Amino acid sequence: MKPKFIPQELFDFIDRAGKATYAGGGKYEQNPERPGFFELVYDKELPWYYRDSYAGHSRSGGQEVVRLNDEPIWWSGYGGGMVEGKENMSDQTFDFLKKALSQDEEGFGSLRGPHELTDGDWKYTYTQDGDITDFYGYEEISYKGERVFWHRAVGGILKHK
Repeated sequence: MKPKFIPQELFDFIDRAGKATYAGGGKYEQNPERPGFFELVYDKELPWYYRDSYAGHSRSGGQEVVRLNDEPIWWSGYGGGMVEGKENMSDQTFDFLKKALSQDEEGFGSLRGPHELTDGDWKYTYTQDGDITDFYGYEEISYKGERVFWHRAVGGILKHK
């Protein structure tokens, strides 16, 4: 039997899972499915299951997958990283990224962070075309008005035969 879900139910699950894993300082898997990758899992709402798997540090790429009853139903791929020459700022930048990814914005079905977040000298921006079913997004972080980080994201619902 094919998994059945409502897109809002899926969106709400992804939002909770993302905030509990990378953005929320979740624990990394000790034995990742993909050797050489960092993996974060949210399996507290079975039969829903979320895995974020990425490689790299100052430049990285990764994939989020949601399963319902063990069948993959949604995915997102993302990649990018620190602007060349700004790698020494990666720890501070990623702390600010986690803060941005933890934010909600009323009326915006974001699959990353809010349209904009400013905290002192730090600024996060995110644009997204589409929604949970099919989307493309771009996020950027600047420090004192200078871009230091960027990511692209793409994803949507998976359909099987």
